[in-house]
Amino acid sequence: MLSKKTTALLNYFTKGELLLWCISVVLILVSFFIFDRENYLTLAASLIGVTSLILSAKGNPFGQFLMIIFSALYGIISFTFSYYGEMLTYLGMTMPMAVFALISWLKNPYNGNKAEVKVNRLKIKEFVFMILMAVVITGIFYFILAAFHTANLALSTISVTTSFIAVYLTFKRSPFYAVAYAANDVVLIILWTLATLVNITYLSVIICFVMFLVNDIYGFINWSKMQKRQEEI
Repeated sequence: MLSKKTTALLNYFTKGELLLWCISVVLILVSFFIFDRENYLTLAASLIGVTSLILSAKGNPFGQFLMIIFSALYGIISFTFSYYGEMLTYLGMTMPMAVFALISWLKNPYNGNKAEVKVNRLKIKEFVFMILMAVVITGIFYFILAAFHTANLALSTISVTTSFIAVYLTFKRSPFYAVAYAANDVVLIILWTLATLVNITYLSVIICFVMFLVNDIYGFINWSKMQKRQEEI
């Protein structure tokens, strides 16, 4: 017999969400044990990351708590391949912004439900401010990354841009955070594909971000539904 807490947890997710999470976990595990089998830090980061995404897709603040942990682990992994852009982005921007996002989500529950954040509809001026900030931060990071002789500088710089937009929209509780993260996933898939050409063990990281992409697409779909439901009520 399942405990009440276990039953409640299973009922919290739809069958489709549980299936998506299970497929993501299985593919990450299989790719790790086939192509890596050594870097358990990468495995831990991947599993924490994909769990973070499915919770964030539900608007659950705990997803942001897991994102903080993932950012720390991913920063370390990026350092091992001289992807200093990824390291600096996640440790210096994504992780701190995830902390602010966690606070923002906890302060804005939907109708007192701490497991669902209140979705926010951004105004045009907020999008303009975001774009201006993205341009400034991208410019600053470009010179920093160049000074560190970052591998694949152009792609790493683009990753900074998409990451900033993603964390900004997450903090603002906008459904478009998932679109920005999906764009970032595509950049990271390309980056780690280039790394895999040098070291095959990084193939497991590619699989990780492919599953992140699928989860982020679902995140946007579900947040759009959440927004419609909340505004109708």
